[in-house]
Amino acid sequence: MAAGYRFTDFVPEEPQDKGFEALLQIFLQLITLTAGDVAEAMSWMSELDKKFNLTDDSYGLGDFFEDLKKNGYIDDKGPDGQFKLQAKGEQKIRKSALEEIFGKLKKGGKGNHNTPKTGIGDEPSADQREFRFGDAAEQIELTESIRNAQIEHGIGDDFFLTEQDLEVTEREHKSQTSTVLMIDISHSMILYGEDRITPAKKVAMALAELVKIKYPKDNLDIIVFGNDAWQITVKDLPYLMVGPYHTNTVAGLELAMDLLRRRKTSNKQIFMITDGKPTCLKEGLKYYKNSFGLDRKVVNKTLNLAAQCRRLGIPITTFMIATDPYLQQFVEEFTQVNNGQAYYSGLQGLGDLVFRDYGRNKKKRM
Repeated sequence: MAAGYRFTDFVPEEPQDKGFEALLQIFLQLITLTAGDVAEAMSWMSELDKKFNLTDDSYGLGDFFEDLKKNGYIDDKGPDGQFKLQAKGEQKIRKSALEEIFGKLKKGGKGNHNTPKTGIGDEPSADQREFRFGDAAEQIELTESIRNAQIEHGIGDDFFLTEQDLEVTEREHKSQTSTVLMIDISHSMILYGEDRITPAKKVAMALAELVKIKYPKDNLDIIVFGNDAWQITVKDLPYLMVGPYHTNTVAGLELAMDLLRRRKTSNKQIFMITDGKPTCLKEGLKYYKNSFGLDRKVVNKTLNLAAQCRRLGIPITTFMIATDPYLQQFVEEFTQVNNGQAYYSGLQGLGDLVFRDYGRNKKKRM
């Protein structure tokens, strides 16, 4: 008999821990899916509880809801007394997204970007070299310097140390980076039976928390683009929803360039998460729209901005969460004009790609 696979219905294991922390992890996932609607998230939890026994007689959903209020995750100060997330709840969602997508990252150092340059830098490296004029006194490695002196001059009563004996720890320069994250909120982000906006939100929240914890000197601006483009804050991310919009990539790029123009850092970059082609332009007070194929007028304007970013030294990394060949062809042309990078990602791999590219760009001077 040939070996094969036997398919059966998936029966999830009943959760062992039914306390507050276990329920909180489920709540954080649901509150992201419901765009910050506490009541809807709790309604979903009730349905899941009926099906998968999330709670027991000793700790129920009512207890969990009271603990959410008591611990400062939600309050009833919304419109008409509706419950809404507090700042602690919003931060917890970002931390949960960071752990889910990027793993357990620890806060370390100043959190800046490495550059190839060394000398009087910001952070010690593993390398050592001879002392040079201008090196700081705290860079001197006393043990190595004394050992050099003993080898050169002996260890008798006339022991002495010269400048040639000194060794210093090399220091790496760190660079500050300004990043604009562009998120497509056009209607196609929820079409075709696939929720693409929730993974995009999670990646944005995780990246924001990563920058805050690990790279506090970096600047991260977040913008969304549909028919128009506008800037949002990290605080707005859990509530982000798709609108009945076309895709005005031009407006998004123009706003991103304007934000980066105000930043005084030498390293600047744009990350763009999208699932489709540009289909819209703003001409005065009117919108020019064409969702049928690649419109030459819209595409050329988009490519012109990609070239302008290249001249300004602003690389654009595009994370394309769609696999249509003609859309990939557009992204390839867009990337070539900008001299940037492009990834064609499934929703599951999106976070890894964003993190990897952000980290890599931190280690080179753009």
